[in-house]
Amino acid sequence: MKKQAVAVGFVLFSFMLPTKASAVNFDQLYVFGDSLSDTGNIYNATGKTYPVSPPNFEGRFSDGPLWVDYVGNQLGLKPTLLTDIDFATIPPTPIPTQGINFAFGGSSSGLGNAVVSNSNLPGLLKQVLGFAATMQANNQTVDPDALYTLWGGANDFFFLNSEDSSTPISNISLALNTLVGVGAKNILVFNLPDLGQLPAAKINNRNPTTLSKSTNEFNLGLAETVSALSQNQNLNIISIDTYSLFNQASALGFTNVTESCLSRPDICNPGNNKFLIWDGFHPTTAGHKVIADAALAAIEAKSVPESSSNLGILALGAFGAIGVLKRQQKRSVLTARTPIQYSES
Repeated sequence: MKKQAVAVGFVLFSFMLPTKASAVNFDQLYVFGDSLSDTGNIYNATGKTYPVSPPNFEGRFSDGPLWVDYVGNQLGLKPTLLTDIDFATIPPTPIPTQGINFAFGGSSSGLGNAVVSNSNLPGLLKQVLGFAATMQANNQTVDPDALYTLWGGANDFFFLNSEDSSTPISNISLALNTLVGVGAKNILVFNLPDLGQLPAAKINNRNPTTLSKSTNEFNLGLAETVSALSQNQNLNIISIDTYSLFNQASALGFTNVTESCLSRPDICNPGNNKFLIWDGFHPTTAGHKVIADAALAAIEAKSVPESSSNLGILALGAFGAIGVLKRQQKRSVLTARTPIQYSES
């Protein structure tokens, strides 16, 4: 039963670390988060019943590939789903060679799942703590030449009825510092889009004004954590401002940024549409492609200029939009396993 893999999955890591890593290339991709990054874990864990596919695409909360699919493809890396690993074998099979995707749809920023009642489904912080604990138990450090990604927090506000941003900020901050503490060097961090502007904010007794306020507070708190970590010259913190990207969606070619695609079956064409939002909560695959392009532009730039806006998170802001537009115009392809430079201690 693949659900069992979630409970025991963290024993894997003594088998998965490379014996030698390049100092200038991403050789693995590790993904921590929720449905915005989950390429099939919750789908496997629920017996392939959630999210319903179709209309969702192959267990993803969208109509096509997610940002992590697009980024992984450009980097030449395809992380193994945690729930695809058989831990009954020694060593577990398959042995991940390109990283692992730990993200689960519905994950809270903390220890559990905010949507599916199952104690074996880890929240973002538990994903990271389990990963780090296994490294430490085996006296190992994580691969410093891998790319680690974190994106979460929205489920706390949508499904745990949290209006106080302090807990999700604390959880994400602890997750980031834990990764740094066990040796991660290259970390991709996403802030939240304005949750009050999503179609789902207008249903089920949610308060759009409160959600927008919580988003702003969360993004500011996350920006402070990232800013503090960025003082360490040995770290390469790559921040993606999805808040600004979503606010600029119309300029990026989306013709409908207020409705979900699924709410308009008369004009919704899965995989080929101009909607920003798929189901009320999640971006369409076109939206994910824009997020991926922003991430790749930031990786290519090696650094992201600090935003002067009080809504940013060391934000891409206009830089992100320009980078995305340039990528669309040039149709450039990022060289596989993009080099990332950082100062040696």
